[in-house]
Amino acid sequence: MIILGVILLIIGFVTGISILWTIGLILVVIGLILWVLGAVGHAVGGRKHYW
Repeated sequence: MIILGVILLIIGFVTGISILWTIGLILVVIGLILWVLGAVGHAVGGRKHYW
């Protein structure tokens, strides 16, 4: 999710399409939140870790 978000951020920045920039930013933030929750031991989606 984080990688897809970064790709969308780059494409949105290069092409000037703001919706891609927004979606990319949201995906990066959600991915980072899930990654941190999984890293500290909270179950995310019924799993002990999140990739």
